Amino acid sequence: MRQAIVHIALVVRDYDEAIDFYVGKLGFELLDDTYQPAQDKRWVVVAPPGGAGTTLLLAKASKPEQVPFAGNQAGGRVFLFLNTDDFWRDYERLRGHGVHFVRDPKEENYGTVAVFADLYGNLWDLLQLRPDHPIAARLHVYRQSNDA
Repeated sequence: MRQAIVHIALVVRDYDEAIDFYVGKLGFELLDDTYQPAQDKRWVVVAPPGGAGTTLLLAKASKPEQVPFAGNQAGGRVFLFLNTDDFWRDYERLRGHGVHFVRDPKEENYGTVAVFADLYGNLWDLLQLRPDHPIAARLHVYRQSNDA
């Protein structure tokens, strides 16, 4: 059996400011931006460059009770984990684009990591897993199966 989580919905306050951050600052690819007239909303999907896995669905808060969740989807914990093949290249690039890091880079037993906040305050790990880490091996197998 093969299954995959295709999208993770990320509550945002505004589509365009979210696109500006994720595409303009993080360097993600804009995969879809389609107006849905029946629901009067947009279907906006972004993904990290070169990624073939899960994408982010930028979901604008459409009800007052959803607004407080923009920036607090994980209750203050790190919410998303952006793995890279070159930590220092991406760390310096993100800093150069004004991305705010709330925890400095650090070597851990699983790899190199730093924590940054997105435009709403959601916390992200930027990390480069060690090659022998079980998730790194899983990512490698996943990439090979998608390249085949």
